[in-house]
Amino acid sequence: MDMNQYLSMFIDESNDHLQSLNEKMLELETSPNDLSIVQVIFRSAHTLKGMAATMGYEDLASLTHQMENVLDLVRNEKLAMQDFIFDTLFKSLDALESMVEDITNGGTGKSDVSAIVTSLQAIVRGETLDQSSVELVGSTSNTVQSVQLDEYQYSVLDQSIAEGHRVLYLEVFIREDCQLKAVRAYMAFDLLEGHGEVIKSQPSVQDIEQEKFDRSFSLYYITQKSAEEIERMVLNLSEIDKASVIELDQESLKLMGDVNHSARDIAATVELKETPVIETVTLSTQTSVEPIKTVAKEATKIGNGTPSRTIRVDIERLDVLMNLFSELLIDRVRLEQLASEANNHELTETVEHVSRVSSDLQNIVLKLRMVPVDTVFNRFPRMIRDLAKSLDKKIDLVITGAETELDRTVIDEIGDPLVHLLRNAVDHGIEPISDRLAAGKAETGTVNLRAFHSGNHVFIEIEEDGRGIYRENVLKSAIKKGVVTVEQGAAMTDEEVYQLLFAAGFSTAEVISDVSGRGVGLDVVKSKITALGGNVTIHSIPGKGTNFSVQLPLTLSIISAMLVQLGSEKYAIPLTSIVETGIIKKNQIRTVHGNKMIEFRGSHIPLISLSKLFDITDFDESQEDETEIIVIRKGDRMAALTIEEFIGQNEIVLKSLGKYLPQIKGVSGATILGDGQVALIIDPNAFIK
Repeated sequence: MDMNQYLSMFIDESNDHLQSLNEKMLELETSPNDLSIVQVIFRSAHTLKGMAATMGYEDLASLTHQMENVLDLVRNEKLAMQDFIFDTLFKSLDALESMVEDITNGGTGKSDVSAIVTSLQAIVRGETLDQSSVELVGSTSNTVQSVQLDEYQYSVLDQSIAEGHRVLYLEVFIREDCQLKAVRAYMAFDLLEGHGEVIKSQPSVQDIEQEKFDRSFSLYYITQKSAEEIERMVLNLSEIDKASVIELDQESLKLMGDVNHSARDIAATVELKETPVIETVTLSTQTSVEPIKTVAKEATKIGNGTPSRTIRVDIERLDVLMNLFSELLIDRVRLEQLASEANNHELTETVEHVSRVSSDLQNIVLKLRMVPVDTVFNRFPRMIRDLAKSLDKKIDLVITGAETELDRTVIDEIGDPLVHLLRNAVDHGIEPISDRLAAGKAETGTVNLRAFHSGNHVFIEIEEDGRGIYRENVLKSAIKKGVVTVEQGAAMTDEEVYQLLFAAGFSTAEVISDVSGRGVGLDVVKSKITALGGNVTIHSIPGKGTNFSVQLPLTLSIISAMLVQLGSEKYAIPLTSIVETGIIKKNQIRTVHGNKMIEFRGSHIPLISLSKLFDITDFDESQEDETEIIVIRKGDRMAALTIEEFIGQNEIVLKSLGKYLPQIKGVSGATILGDGQVALIIDPNAFIK
């Protein structure tokens, strides 16, 4: 059977299951005793295993099988979930995602997952391989981290033993009162490398150099010297508390590499020269091959077991459909105009019926391309969990408005900018626990991620209750990097200063970390959002928190709009931004601090003249006793636009102004009317600050 025809379906279904597994694992972490969640996770993992085995991806199937073994013990109440089990399962999910991504990119999906499989097998056997499981021989108080060997490192050590070299396993402890741990560790490595070769250490050499270890490290070492000589040499170094050196033969090396037993177990094995019975689990799990139709049917049952009533459609087909319908809409408007001019009753009835049918079709076509932002948001809880753990912070991510829909083309592009903004919020925004407590805040920081519609745009806001942005710190760094001069900085508003954060290479971080600090990220965010036709603003209160607000166009090809006349020009205003229309008299206009205002439902709102904004010379509303207005809204703020007259409501096709025209404030695009005229589409959000 040719499985290539099912590859696309396998990739899509696998991604769905992996997303479901990540979400349910996060739920289980907050409620570790809820077995109903474990049942859902187990079913999803079982389905993924069956699909992978059917498609011939054995590494993926075998790793999922090992996860099943752990989950089976948990759901049968034979194993209680602990932090190290969660960490191991999350690492397994990361490995599965990498394999599926490799398959998506045309790869074979193969990966060396032996280390994760070993950890999962150890959990099933009841061993606690949680970074502190390997004990020092003869000691009950000191521990070192286990050293995982990959296939290449194991073969190097095995071949060295076969060629007559000595392979040693060292565990070294530095005194607790040592002030320069990294220096002492370097001296030990320097000494060892003078008499042999270090193959693998735990922690890594880089972590040891940066003092990212407690006070102990372990390593595999090839030399010609005896274990006693090496131990004596290491102990002669100053501030070395203890050292244990074990010489390994091929049998004990296999025991060490395969199941990662404690050093005490290895020592006993070396002393007795016996190899204990080891449970072996074949990596290529034999899974019964289910018919592909059954797998596909089962794969649609995620979480609650309800079959999915959806099908997947190539996005390019939707693009073609949207373009064809856009052209149909222009012709429909033209047809309506011609029918009204012909004054033929039967023709008018037929055109009205076509209009009703095409309106229904239009709604369906528009909804086909709309996707909830939840498809992007749902990957962030896992990311925030991992970030908080790596930074030793407590973070509560609150997501609202995930059901807000956005065009698929924007959804595909907005993920990376949001990742940068969230990482920035967690790393730079939220303070360490000690700083939060000192400032009188709760030890758990809150990051709000929300989305909402406003007019023809979607707003996505990331707000945290962290340290906030201090104007002087941003200016100091910007002046130092030559982004602005001292004089320019003094004349800038707070909003303009905050925008400096988006300058290329700009960073206020004093220390470069794995999360941020290299000046890469926010400039990418700005350029990406601008390329999508949106913008991003920052509002911050020092000591209280920061809000990043991203404004994105819906980028729909078709919108409902109110057509208005200004002199000889016609404009379209999206209906979604309009609160109401009306007429005001000249004596109702007030001037407050030089700005024109009108009273509207118990409050005063700004009055904006479109003719003055767009420099329209053949219409002057100051000569009119009464003026038509359109009240527009952005969030909870409103304003009124003055116009000459209303033309009426219509469905319009949104067309971009193109790359050759400069970005015009207040204009989001253009449309072709039924009579062939071009009307500019007004962006009401640009008028409300």
